[in-house]
Amino acid sequence: MGIDVDWEQTAYLLAAIIPSIILHEVSHGWVALRFGDDTAKRAGRLTLNPIKHVDPFGTILLPALLSLSGVGAFGYAKPVPVTPRLLRNPRSQSLYVSLAGPAVNIALAALGYVMFQLTRPEDLGPYPMVPRYFFWFGFLNTLLAIFNLLPIPPLDGSALIERVLPHRWWPTWLKIRQYGFGILLLLVFLTDTLDVVFDPAVRWWEALL
Repeated sequence: MGIDVDWEQTAYLLAAIIPSIILHEVSHGWVALRFGDDTAKRAGRLTLNPIKHVDPFGTILLPALLSLSGVGAFGYAKPVPVTPRLLRNPRSQSLYVSLAGPAVNIALAALGYVMFQLTRPEDLGPYPMVPRYFFWFGFLNTLLAIFNLLPIPPLDGSALIERVLPHRWWPTWLKIRQYGFGILLLLVFLTDTLDVVFDPAVRWWEALL
């Protein structure tokens, strides 16, 4: 039995999420550079050229699988390299570098909202191509911002925990951190836990529009 796929919607989702996660990653390197770490610049990662940021699994396969399964579209670009010891104030500035990504997604969500309002038809029936794209662009960036602020390594929100974590708890945290990506995939694919986080955002976005 074939899978009934909405290829048009899948195209919108991928077209919205790929530039969003690339800009998310570039922002980490740009803020790090401002604070004295030129690792990303030397690696050629302060560019909007998507080829430089593509991770075969995170940028292509994962978003495609999630879109085709009807779960939604999430993904990640190849992480931009950052060397905290090169920052002028590693403890504080590492946090700013981490939060730059979600901040960019929030800004892009606002842009998507504004552009949707400027291009939307009077009738909210089937969206024409341009406003429909900006609808998904703003919506996905809202979810990306929330998702990346979760305090689970390697997501950016884990930097908030690391910033305030007492020194005596670091050995335990490091043991947990090495399993962070596995925990994250488990939450995404096998549980409904993330619905508790995303459902309010979905309702807020619908009410906003």
